[in-house]
Amino acid sequence: MQRPARSDAAVVTCALCGSSAESETAPPTWLCSVENGRRQYFCAECARTHIRSIESRLDSAWW
Repeated sequence: MQRPARSDAAVVTCALCGSSAESETAPPTWLCSVENGRRQYFCAECARTHIRSIESRLDSAWW
């Protein structure tokens, strides 16, 4: 049984390019980073582009 669509539901958005997942949770291919106590999500394409910086644990401000 499907849940009814909610117009006030939160949408997960990429912190870099602004693309949205249109769901309350990020897809498994997206990355989540906690920077300055705030969660930021990055889509698969942005994550691939910046993977070395992410693995170096640089804040997204440095990318």
